[in-house]
Amino acid sequence: MCSKRPYCRENQMKRFVVPISYLNHALFQDLLNQAEEEFGYDHPMGGLTIPCNEDTFTEITSRLIPS
Repeated sequence: MCSKRPYCRENQMKRFVVPISYLNHALFQDLLNQAEEEFGYDHPMGGLTIPCNEDTFTEITSRLIPS
């Protein structure tokens, strides 16, 4: 899955909108658990920060799209 380091820095962050159905998927729940471990529940940027790079996030979420 995603490594804890490196994660996107503030000036490199990109915002993603994901379907709510992803919340029930085990792969996405793993990302949420990693985010909670890394950043807790305080998200001053106004969104959830996932501790992985953009390519890894895109690759993981592409697996969640029904074929």
